[in-house]
Amino acid sequence: MRPMTSISVALLVLPLPAFAADAPPIRLNTIGFLPDQEKRASVAAPCSAFTVVRPEGGAAVFSGKASEPQKNADTGEMLQTADFSPLNPPGTYCLDAPGVGRSAPFHIGKDVYNYPFYVAMRGMCLWRCGTAVTGKHEGRTYAHEPCHMDDAWLDSVGGGHVKKPATKGWHDAGDYNKYVVNAGATVGPMLQAWEHFGSRIKPLKLDNPKTVAALPDYLDEIRFEMEWVLTMQADDGSVWHKLTTKNFGGFTLPEKETTERFFTPWSSAATADFVAMAAMASRNLKPFDAPFAAKCLEAALKSWAFLAANPANHKADLKGFKTGDYQTDDPDDRLWAAAEMWETTGDAAYLKDFETRARAMKGIDTNWDWGNLKNLGMFTYLLSKRSGKDPALVQEVRDAAIASANGLVATRNAHGYGRSLGTQYYWGCNGTVARQVVNLQVANLVAPNKDYVSTALDALGHLFGRNCHGRSYVTGLGANPPMFPHDRRSGGDAIPEPWPGYLVGGGWPKAADWVDKQESYQTNEIAINWNGALVYALAGFVEGAVAAPPAPAPAKRP
Repeated sequence: MRPMTSISVALLVLPLPAFAADAPPIRLNTIGFLPDQEKRASVAAPCSAFTVVRPEGGAAVFSGKASEPQKNADTGEMLQTADFSPLNPPGTYCLDAPGVGRSAPFHIGKDVYNYPFYVAMRGMCLWRCGTAVTGKHEGRTYAHEPCHMDDAWLDSVGGGHVKKPATKGWHDAGDYNKYVVNAGATVGPMLQAWEHFGSRIKPLKLDNPKTVAALPDYLDEIRFEMEWVLTMQADDGSVWHKLTTKNFGGFTLPEKETTERFFTPWSSAATADFVAMAAMASRNLKPFDAPFAAKCLEAALKSWAFLAANPANHKADLKGFKTGDYQTDDPDDRLWAAAEMWETTGDAAYLKDFETRARAMKGIDTNWDWGNLKNLGMFTYLLSKRSGKDPALVQEVRDAAIASANGLVATRNAHGYGRSLGTQYYWGCNGTVARQVVNLQVANLVAPNKDYVSTALDALGHLFGRNCHGRSYVTGLGANPPMFPHDRRSGGDAIPEPWPGYLVGGGWPKAADWVDKQESYQTNEIAINWNGALVYALAGFVEGAVAAPPAPAPAKRP
């Protein structure tokens, strides 16, 4: 994500149309559905009866009646719902409505989310910086050479015109810079996915180049990011805010971006997020890679000591840099850091720090991103098996988590596309739709409720085609996915199709305002925090060790 001032003002007049004239009237999750879970489509045309059929023909396998029309508040459309939840046999199907049309193909099966999870995680791998990457998707090879091997100069942090190695990690978004705060918003949910669903994730083979043979593929990918994160720590324990060029570069492959890159001064938010990430990585990687886990914990302790000695909120001095700011106040970041340090070490001092902060901050947020990571700390505390927690505070956090999930269910129920974010649209709102699944799954862990699960699945359904455009919002997945994301690799190579596995930001200021154009950084950029949220959302529904692709739905090529 980037401030609007970072792109030519001419782009701000990019026309944002109303709904595409060719949006299909039947809009559903074009990836598919799990057996024994709700299965619904939204129909934006008068519809009475509908059937579910096989794409190759034959008799209907399910027949039903559509709901009465209801006006959808944010899109102004009259929508009806086609509910085919009783249909459970595995297979590939289409929904057919006489006089309306036929939907894109979709699948039913217990492993329907394995391949999307695989592709989204391969997307993280293809984001790697400081190394060559290569990956195949639908017969096409996506690759770049080693990039940004000279990272980075210390001029802006008082080190003179001297380089310090800071390779590896992931490129942040549609650009090639690297930001600690947004790394926290990505690594945090991804490591919570491991803690919540590790038994589901561990068997999946992700085909990423392994750095440590003993590590599960999933954790190995996060370790690659953490290797860069650790380089952002200064000698005194403070953490430099970002590693970046002075200005955003052009649309070219990363190895061709040779502009000088610099560390920027420290911020307390970045330092606290560093502590949290390092502590989480330490405990989760310890069973597989004890030396690296110890290195992470040592780094976390050092930066925690710096934070304790510097309690004031401190923002980075970013004068001279026009790349993403990611500037934020630090109370939520410090709270998260305390929770992770306690969970990793068991030291009561960290518990006391967390509980003092949590009593003051209160609540669980249903709408959150890199600017407020409080939920990550609250969820770690709530689900911790360690003793010593204040029972009254545990109950308060538990009640807040359940209230948040109940609110998301109610919002989903009132929305014509089952969108848990309801009528709110802003930069990166698709990432929030995915991230709300964290709230729903945490609530489901402490108070199991089928509505939390179905709302989480509806969030995925919205991202994969049950929306006013009737299109998937994830490159390379589902029906008619984005073809022109704001991504310098996709815009700088010779491959007609974009790099796969990336969630685009989505419509704003209104639902209909998403446009599939490279220039539309406001709606069509990609970013690691949105993809990290998508990875979490998918992780709770993967099944088994095989991630073979289903037959792809036909894509519409603009």
